Amino acid sequence: MAACEVCGNEYDRPLEIKVSGETHTFDCFECAISVLAPHCEHCGVAVIGHGHESDGHVFCCAHCAHAEGHDSLRDRADSAAV
Repeated sequence: MAACEVCGNEYDRPLEIKVSGETHTFDCFECAISVLAPHCEHCGVAVIGHGHESDGHVFCCAHCAHAEGHDSLRDRADSAAV
């Protein structure tokens, strides 16, 4: 059995995820997301979907990007209002 690198739980069916040549071991997606997902630079939420990126900065949505001065990004919901 392998132990999750986040919570230490020993699980008989762990997730092994390889990123940039390094293998990580988790017992669930929640633990994997907490370590591997980028986090929004404005609100801190884990970005598990596409998110938004501008000049190397990651945001969960256009609203957060705008709050940090990245005004060119748009959500689909924003397109009708612009």
